[in-house]
Order: sequence, then C-alpha cells, then structure tokens
Amino acid sequence: MQGFKAAIMHEAAFRQELLLCLVLAPLAFFLGTSGFEVLFLLSTLFLLLITELLNSAIEAVADKLSPDFDPLIGRAKDLGSAAVFLCLSLIALVWIYFLIRILIE
Repeated sequence: MQGFKAAIMHEAAFRQELLLCLVLAPLAFFLGTSGFEVLFLLSTLFLLLITELLNSAIEAVADKLSPDFDPLIGRAKDLGSAAVFLCLSLIALVWIYFLIRILIE
C-alpha cells in the first residue's frame, strides 16, 4: 500500500491515469456485453496502472543512481515511457472498438 500512496503523492502521471481509469471503469459495464468483455476492458486499465507504476519505479531508481544526464539512464526512462504509451494506445484501440460496436448495433 505504501507504493500506491507514494505514486499518488509523487507521480502526477499516475494520478492522471488513475482518474482516467476511475472514469472509464464504470463504462466497461455498459460497453461489455458479457463478463469476459467487461473483464477485458477493465484489464486494459489495470495494465496501464501497472505499467505506470513500473515506469515510475525505473525513473526513481534512475534519478537516485545518477542525478546528472546519462545517455543510458535517459534511454531507460524513454523505454519506460514508451511502454506507457503502448498501454495507452492499446486502451484507445480496444475502447474505440467497443464504442463503435455499440454505436453500430
């Protein structure tokens, strides 16, 4: 629980993504037509939070190891950010698919 507290207190990106998840989670029950679909929609949101927590951990360790600019540490941070971007892209694709499906029906 200390990790959640630290993320909420110190990581603006985590707070923003948590807010996004809190807004989208109830919509999963509207968009999903089966328990599996609801679970699938919710799992994309959990994946985002997990990825952001890991990205924040990488950044914290990197900042502790070298407060000065280092190309390898910069690469590590960029890779973590890329992982978060991929999760956000996945959420967009999956949720747009379900929205379009609802609109077509």
